[in-house]
Amino acid sequence: MPKTLSAPSLPRVADKVVRWQKSHGRNSLPWQNTQDPYRVWLSEIMLQQTQVATVRDYFERFTHRLPTVADLAQASADEVMGLWSGLGYYSRARNLHRCAQMVMQQHGGQFPKQAALLQTLPGIGRSTAAAIASLCFGERVAILDANVKRVLTRLLAFEGDLAQAAQERALWALAQSLVPGEQVNTKAMARYTQGMMDLGATVCLARNPLCDQCPLHTDCRALAAGKMQDFPVRTRKLKRSSQSIWLLWAQDMHGAVWLQRRPVPGVWAGLYCLPVFDSESQLREALPATAGSKLQAMPSFVHVLTHKDLHIHPLYLRAAAGRGLPGLEGRWIAKQDWPSLGLPAPVRKLLETSGSA
Repeated sequence: MPKTLSAPSLPRVADKVVRWQKSHGRNSLPWQNTQDPYRVWLSEIMLQQTQVATVRDYFERFTHRLPTVADLAQASADEVMGLWSGLGYYSRARNLHRCAQMVMQQHGGQFPKQAALLQTLPGIGRSTAAAIASLCFGERVAILDANVKRVLTRLLAFEGDLAQAAQERALWALAQSLVPGEQVNTKAMARYTQGMMDLGATVCLARNPLCDQCPLHTDCRALAAGKMQDFPVRTRKLKRSSQSIWLLWAQDMHGAVWLQRRPVPGVWAGLYCLPVFDSESQLREALPATAGSKLQAMPSFVHVLTHKDLHIHPLYLRAAAGRGLPGLEGRWIAKQDWPSLGLPAPVRKLLETSGSA
């Protein structure tokens, strides 16, 4: 257990965060200044492991096309994946779609107001549920995303190893002890939640934290000890791996591309993709000999996933219009249609930047 298990004075910390957020926090993002749980939920899911600058355009495009949870529930899987294409972590989009359908079917189109109930929906974890419940409904529940973990472990000089479930539970308890008291109105509770997220995203940075700009700098035990970079503690490191794949980029004279849907589970599960092979020889063996002789090697490149580097080797084939690729699953997708499909980011980039090959 960590040596420090007590939190600083609750009113002092909560009040400082609320005041700071009002004057210095982020207040103009497209998913802010609303208590619409659909928009808050959507932003929270999109922001998981994704930068705000990237999410902004996706969020506005997504909500323009699907402005309500009912619209999302009624949308096709292809439309949802198409809107999500490029954001990565595609299980988020699949869970998003399932969650919207469950909200409509089991909750009458209304998001539950309690974090405990929100957690029963697909893709909504404890911290996301708390964010929705506190921001939209004023429930006094703590959030603990990656940024907030950094803020709290530094504030408290929390020495517990967050790779251990018991230590993470201990930090959750401390986070809950710091939320504003029951006498605080729901607006202040929402501002506190937003403030904790803003501190982690803009001030209490993983590297080079801006401690002189932090409203909690006089309370921060890590700062007092000069050990900001020691927190949070997490000993278990996920090992990176690498994988080489070969893509068959078949295109006819009209710009149609041969695509197949990726299996679930697996890399790019459920997305439309150029046919994937484990080796160049495997790719060539899947084609008639006459087609194999027409293959053109394109420049290889690396696509970085969370824990894996994908070394991608595209081979281009100009195919005759109207003819299939015998023995190869998939179908021709017209030039005007494939851009709206859910495509892996490297495949979309390849098709968009090299479409004249």
